[in-house]
Amino acid sequence: MEKVLIVQGGWDGHEPRLTSARFGRLMEAEGYSVEISDTLDCLADAEKLKEYALIVACWTMGEIPHQYVQNLSKAIASGTGMAGCHGGMCDSFRMDTEWQFITGGQWVSHPGGDGVEYTVNICHGSSLITEGLADFKVCSEHYYLHVDPAIEVLATTRFPVVHYYHISNKPVDMPVAWTKYWGNGRVFYTSLGHHDDVFDNSPNAQELMRRGMLWAAEGKQYAKEHGLTTERFENTAKMY
Repeated sequence: MEKVLIVQGGWDGHEPRLTSARFGRLMEAEGYSVEISDTLDCLADAEKLKEYALIVACWTMGEIPHQYVQNLSKAIASGTGMAGCHGGMCDSFRMDTEWQFITGGQWVSHPGGDGVEYTVNICHGSSLITEGLADFKVCSEHYYLHVDPAIEVLATTRFPVVHYYHISNKPVDMPVAWTKYWGNGRVFYTSLGHHDDVFDNSPNAQELMRRGMLWAAEGKQYAKEHGLTTERFENTAKMY
């Protein structure tokens, strides 16, 4: 049975225990064995991390030993997937730029705070993650992020919705969900999930997260079946 590691902690306002339990149930229903850790020390063993099909980040803010990020980087590069939502993945460790490079973005603001109603616009294209999903409304924090231009955007939302200094600029479509690759590993993120009940109030938000976790986890088997190694990435890294 393939294994999933969920790392929960950090700021309690994002309800990491509730979201971790939810994501664990979703993955168990798909036949995965789930472990939930309350400490970042679960990232101390790089080789052990490679045993997981998926690592789910539910840890907002705080600090992390950079060696743990390097261990995670090697595991994902080998084929282990990574997924997360909201501040639990893209506002986890503000001082570690390697973490931000892996995840594909970093939260910078949520104008209007909690309780902003906005529309999530699904991007239909090459990804099966969004197949059959319709646009939907959310009432929550409206995340403004700085993002990696290499991401594949799966959903967007239009800014501005509320008045703040950024309205002097032109309207922009901000990514809400995306995928990217890190070596042979698959990475999925959605900015939805300020509180756990967002996934109850907007069922498409949960379905997006479920599909994203599965897509990221399935990359492990794909890497095995196709004999993908990290050699070409590591040789490049030695040049710098």
